[in-house]
Amino acid sequence: MKTLPPKVNLDHLKKQAKELLRLYRHGDATAIARFIEFLPAAANRSPDAVIALGLRLHDAQSCIAREYGFASWADLRLYAETHALQGDQAALIRRWLGLAYSGDVVGTFDAGRPRVAAQLLHDHPGLPTADVWVACAAGHVDVIARAVAADSGWIDRPGGPLNLPPLVAVTHSYLGKLPEFAERLRECARFLLDAGANPNDRIGNRYPPASLASPDESAALSALYGAAGVNRDPVLTEMLLTAGADPNDGESLYHSLEEPACTRLLLKHGARVGGTNALYRALDMPDPAALELLLAHGGDPNEPIAAGPVTAWGTPLLRAIAVRRSPRHIAALLAAGADAHARTPAGISAYGLAMQTGLQEVADLLRAAGADDALSIEDAFVAACAHGDLAEAQRIQARHPALPGSLPADRLRLLPDTAAWGSADAVKVMVKLGWPIAARGGDWDATALNHAVFRGDAELTTFLLAHGASWRETHGFGADVLGTLSWASFNEPTGNGVGDWIGCARALVAHGLPAIQRDPADPERLLIDGRRMQFSEAVAQALLPADLTAPDRD
Repeated sequence: MKTLPPKVNLDHLKKQAKELLRLYRHGDATAIARFIEFLPAAANRSPDAVIALGLRLHDAQSCIAREYGFASWADLRLYAETHALQGDQAALIRRWLGLAYSGDVVGTFDAGRPRVAAQLLHDHPGLPTADVWVACAAGHVDVIARAVAADSGWIDRPGGPLNLPPLVAVTHSYLGKLPEFAERLRECARFLLDAGANPNDRIGNRYPPASLASPDESAALSALYGAAGVNRDPVLTEMLLTAGADPNDGESLYHSLEEPACTRLLLKHGARVGGTNALYRALDMPDPAALELLLAHGGDPNEPIAAGPVTAWGTPLLRAIAVRRSPRHIAALLAAGADAHARTPAGISAYGLAMQTGLQEVADLLRAAGADDALSIEDAFVAACAHGDLAEAQRIQARHPALPGSLPADRLRLLPDTAAWGSADAVKVMVKLGWPIAARGGDWDATALNHAVFRGDAELTTFLLAHGASWRETHGFGADVLGTLSWASFNEPTGNGVGDWIGCARALVAHGLPAIQRDPADPERLLIDGRRMQFSEAVAQALLPADLTAPDRD
């Protein structure tokens, strides 16, 4: 792995990426070998295959970043920009804290960047001793002990650039996700609790439209939420609960479900499932373990959600079917007493919904539980579409040519619902059969194109655009498809490198986006259709015309 120079310069790094791309385009064997070694898209390919990829500047930047040990160019850029502040310690500390916490603490849309923060600590080892709030986030108990000794009242007093109580500053630090920092942060939390810190210290949520200056006090973020819901650390979670932290803080249970050990601790200490929407969160997970755990601790399988788009389904059972959860999810709900005869607010039965979503095994479970409704012609047509059975759907349509146009809105939403759960083949069948391509559905009331872009499904995005979908189609949060692409390009909601948001961007450009250029006032943003928008750097370069991303123009 290459080592950055002491005075790392972002412009110099950009020049390195441009030179690497220039050499690659000239067939330089060393440049090609570097891509094969460091760029995941080029790994294990032959030199000819790598040349055929037609790599661009963002690929060269990614390669450079990985050569220096960073996960992405964005991380390397953040490191270089923050490192450049070393002459202004106050600015350096404020920027570092912005990397150590997520947007709900900082007041931005950004997630924490713990590995960047850790690298900066390695290169600026004096930061924790220079600032106690850095010490809280980085796990330096000696600095915290000195602060308590100097002023015992400090222990629960919000302060620092982010106005945090010390215990919240410790438990919400994203560095807790790194094994080398986790135990140090636990030691800090243990010291603070032993010294008398309130285990229920909390702050108001600062995530926009709230802000650091005007937090949302009705959406409190407790120290426990940092342990169980942010870092999902069972040791830290148990420490706080034993010290008296309230498990019913409105956030911890819901956000703990990806780490069952934390969930079990919360339930053991009296967390109530009802009213938290945790059951519905468990239905977002392909693994039914979290759902089974909540049901075993009093979760009501017939509890309607309090508010939000998923009220379209009515009960957890119907929601589970609508998002195509496994037969084991359905069996757990039925065993806990879910009403097999439940109907959506629009009147669709659980059995009918299972057939409409192509879940034959689930339909069989419901039939065994006593639900066996005859399907109407319309329902049979919808079921064939959901199964991706073009021949059967065409057979029904031939006898009933008004389909699908005669279907009510609650049936037409199956197109975006299907896109939301990733059944591209079924989406294509429905589009070919004439389903309204701008129909809205899914949890956030969005079109199929919005859902495809959200998932980073470039092939389906291309298909939908070719069949008349418009990038101007909006969703329930008010933004259009470009807004969806912006959010997804930063947050990568499908995880594990599955989504191809660069491919989605290229598909949108190929199907008629207006002229795009860098914002002269802010190079991090693009000007599109009179709007200033921000995307990940790789997606931004895919949206820009080729002459603005050429090696000598970045």
